[in-house]
Amino acid sequence: MSDNLKKDEAALEAIEEAKQAVINAIAETMDLYGVTPSAGRLYGTMYIEGEMTLDQMKDRLGMSKPSMSTAVKKLQGNAMVQKTWQKGSRRELFKAEKNFFKSFVAFYCKKWEREVEMNLEAIDEAANGLAGVINNDQISRGIRDYAENLHGQIVESKRYYNWLNRLIDLIESGEIFDCLPIEEDDK
Repeated sequence: MSDNLKKDEAALEAIEEAKQAVINAIAETMDLYGVTPSAGRLYGTMYIEGEMTLDQMKDRLGMSKPSMSTAVKKLQGNAMVQKTWQKGSRRELFKAEKNFFKSFVAFYCKKWEREVEMNLEAIDEAANGLAGVINNDQISRGIRDYAENLHGQIVESKRYYNWLNRLIDLIESGEIFDCLPIEEDDK
């Protein structure tokens, strides 16, 4: 075997090891996004390899087609994978979102919006119920005081959810990057 061929093989092996290191790291951290390590490996593979069909994913990762389909749907729901089409082909192609900032914004803002909506609704419902106790003169003063303290505590938590709403707006509008700029590439 020629010396150049050996060097090329060693280089290809180093490239494969580098790819696998990134894919494995992505897979291990995907629990933050509520996806399984296998879906994380799928995302990492698509991030590194590019667009893939379900059959290509199945062959590359050795998972069943239904498992691939489930993983892809979860990744699509997290705005981490998009469906694409290739002219002249009926096969669905999928590609990983490579802009981590875009994925962060889509995923976390969606989760935070759900948190804000659910908790503000519960706070309003609880506050209304407590107001009925507080304003009822037929209930003992001690119980009304207890309800009033609880009411104050619950209503105080609205400050956090209102702040979180403002943070969501700041992130979704992109204004957050004025406060915390994305570093320039130091190539």
